[in-house]
Amino acid sequence: MGIPFIDLGAQQAGIRSRIDAAIAEVLDSGAYVMGPKVAAFEKELAAFCGAKHALACANGTDALMLGLMAFGIRAGDAVFVPSFTFAATAEVVPCMGAVPFFVDILPGTFNMDPQSLKRCIVAARDMGLNPRMVVPVDLFGLPADMAAIQPVADEAGLVVMCDSAQGFGGRIGNRMTGTFGKLTTTSFFPAKPLGCYGDGGAIFTDDDEIAALVDSYRIHGKGTDKYDNVRIGMNSRLDSIQAAILSVKLSIYAEEIEARNRIAARYNALLNDKVIVPQVAEGFESVWAQYTIRMPDARTRGEVQAHLFANGIPTAIYYPIPLHRQTAYDAFPSDPAGMKATDLAADEVLSLPMHAYLDEKTQDRIVNTLAEALA
Repeated sequence: MGIPFIDLGAQQAGIRSRIDAAIAEVLDSGAYVMGPKVAAFEKELAAFCGAKHALACANGTDALMLGLMAFGIRAGDAVFVPSFTFAATAEVVPCMGAVPFFVDILPGTFNMDPQSLKRCIVAARDMGLNPRMVVPVDLFGLPADMAAIQPVADEAGLVVMCDSAQGFGGRIGNRMTGTFGKLTTTSFFPAKPLGCYGDGGAIFTDDDEIAALVDSYRIHGKGTDKYDNVRIGMNSRLDSIQAAILSVKLSIYAEEIEARNRIAARYNALLNDKVIVPQVAEGFESVWAQYTIRMPDARTRGEVQAHLFANGIPTAIYYPIPLHRQTAYDAFPSDPAGMKATDLAADEVLSLPMHAYLDEKTQDRIVNTLAEALA
């Protein structure tokens, strides 16, 4: 029988009664949008990661857009983003009239390369652009190296907005994602480590002024009176039912992160002599949104993926085409030294099933079938 890539059913089985009760409370209350459940969840979310403010919104893409709006990103501005990420990270930038500038990654972590960022900032200025913001991505659940990226941003006068759509709950030392940069965004898409049963997102910040701006922008640019729109905003509110679901899921999230790390460590031990396993530097903790290995070459990857599929084991490639090579984005600038690490990763990565409920028997089946394919 086939196994799930992400087993949301196993998670739901343990909390279904609590989910049903939470949804029933919302239905009984009649407060379906931005109701008390949303306010309660925002407080729980901020407390979980240690941020002063957590503001929920409709989805992770809107969270990024709201961050750009809060800092007044506009035409002529350059926003530095990795090319090895989902399109949402970059697509919000031209929506504001600004230019996404693609940065290469570090081959070991798949996250933004600070040296590439330096080159891109210089190149952007040479092109007549105004460098304004950098958006490091916590890819596959691993926080970007903020100790290296933040000084580069500070020296260039850039705002740092962390895209933690895949990494909420990850840590660097004693700090959790949500507390780095001027603000952090995340997504609650169902497949994320902390996901709802629809769409949802959030913005984190310790800055009172930025929090107030995001709160206004997410509800049509409202002022003190919701019918006094003091700025041009958007409609990006979290449904109360999704907030209620997320509150239940957040209550078990720390245990799930621990389980994900245990499963990833076991994957690494079993696969270390067969493929290139993911790296997590000392002092970092990933939430393992994906468990992503590297294959020797694209041909081997295709053969391995086909063999796993034939044996009921799903895999995924995140991401087969980097953004700087995609039709919608190939006209935008990228690292003048090239995007070697990004291009290589796109040819080699393969993600295996990963979730907090992956038992050892199933994991052994995955590993053994992968070994057969490599043999």
